[in-house]
Amino acid sequence: MTHSNLPEWMQAMQPFTKEAWTASQFEKPTTIQNKTIPLITEGIDVIAEAPTGSGKTLAYLLPMLESIDTSKKHTQVLILASSHELVMQIHSEVQLWSKGSGVQSTTLIGGANVKRQMEKLKKKPQLVIGTPGRVYELMQKKKLKAHEIKTIVLDEADQLLVPEHIKTVQDIIKSTLKERQILLFSATLPKEIEKTALDYMGSPEIVRVKEEAQKPEVEHFYISCEDREKVELLRKLIHLDHFKGLAFMRDIGNLNVYAEKLRYKGIDLAVLHSDAKKEQRAKALKGYRTGEYQLLLATDVAARGIDIQDINYIVNFDVPKDFTSYIHRAGRTARVGSSSGIVISLVNPVEEKRLKKIARDHDFTLTKASIIKGQLQYR
Repeated sequence: MTHSNLPEWMQAMQPFTKEAWTASQFEKPTTIQNKTIPLITEGIDVIAEAPTGSGKTLAYLLPMLESIDTSKKHTQVLILASSHELVMQIHSEVQLWSKGSGVQSTTLIGGANVKRQMEKLKKKPQLVIGTPGRVYELMQKKKLKAHEIKTIVLDEADQLLVPEHIKTVQDIIKSTLKERQILLFSATLPKEIEKTALDYMGSPEIVRVKEEAQKPEVEHFYISCEDREKVELLRKLIHLDHFKGLAFMRDIGNLNVYAEKLRYKGIDLAVLHSDAKKEQRAKALKGYRTGEYQLLLATDVAARGIDIQDINYIVNFDVPKDFTSYIHRAGRTARVGSSSGIVISLVNPVEEKRLKKIARDHDFTLTKASIIKGQLQYR
C-alpha cells in the first residue's frame, strides 16, 4: 500500500511509523484502527470493543508512540494489562513499532525482580507497560511518578475491572493528573464493566466493532467422548497434518497430570499457567514460537496476550464456563494476516449440552466431528 493510499490519519504520521507500516506488509488499517486512532490523536477518552485479533493493540499504540515527546525524560504513557504474557506481547509490539522514534520503554510485572525494575525506571522510560500490582507498588515507592503520566491504556479492560484488580487500577488512575486521557480496549466489554469505567472517565467515545472484514474464518467443531478418552483424542489431534495447537484446560492440577500423560505418549509440549515462574512461562512461549513444540497446554491466563500468527488449532479440553471465555480462547487462532483456524471442543455429554447452548445463544455454526485414520472427519 503506497503512502498516498493511506488514510488521512496515517499520512499525517511520522516517518518511523510509515516505515514500520511498510515493513509490516499490512495491506490496510483495520476497522478498529480507522475508528479509534483519529479520536485518540485528538486527546479524547475512548472505550473500544472489537473482536480478538482485529488489531486493537496497534489502534492505541500508533497514536501513543506519535504523541510521546522524546525530549522529555519521564513516563508519559502507562499501559496496564492483567497478565505477564500480555505485558510482554505488548512490549514486543512497542519495540517493533518504535524503531527510529527515540521512545524508551520498559515493563513492570509482578514476580520479576523489583530492584532491577527500579534500575530500569532510573533511565526514565517514556512508555511503561505493566501489571497493576507492580505498577502501583512502584508508584507508592515514588519510583514511577504518576503525576507525569498523560495517558493510561487499559488493555483487555474486562480483565482489569474485576474484583481482583479493580481497586489497584482505580488507585493508579486517582494518582495521576485529572486531565489525563484514558483508553479502554477489550474484545468483550459487558455493560457492567462499561458502567464502572464511566465512573472515572470524562465523556468517552464508545466504539464497538462487531466483525473485522479482513479477519480470517474460524470453524467450530466438537468431538463427543467420555472424559477418560480426552487425552488419547488430543494425542490424535496433534498428529493431524500441520497441527500447531493451543489446548485449554480450566484446572492447573489436571493440566500438569495430563501434560505428563501426553509426554509419556511421546508428545513434546509446553505448559503455561499462572503458577509457573516468569522464566518457565517465557521458555514455554519461546519454544512454542520457534516450533520446538507443536502443542501448548494452557489455562485461560494464556487466552490473553498470546499473539502467534501460525496457531491453526484451538482445542477446548474443558468447555469454557461462558461465551466470553470461549471467544477469547478461539481468538488465539486466525489472527489478522494469517490463514483460517479451527476450534475443536472435546466434550462429555454434559459439556456437549452446554457447548450447543453457547452456539445457539450466540449464533455460530457448530459441527460434530471425529478422527478417522488420522484425519478430521465431520458431517
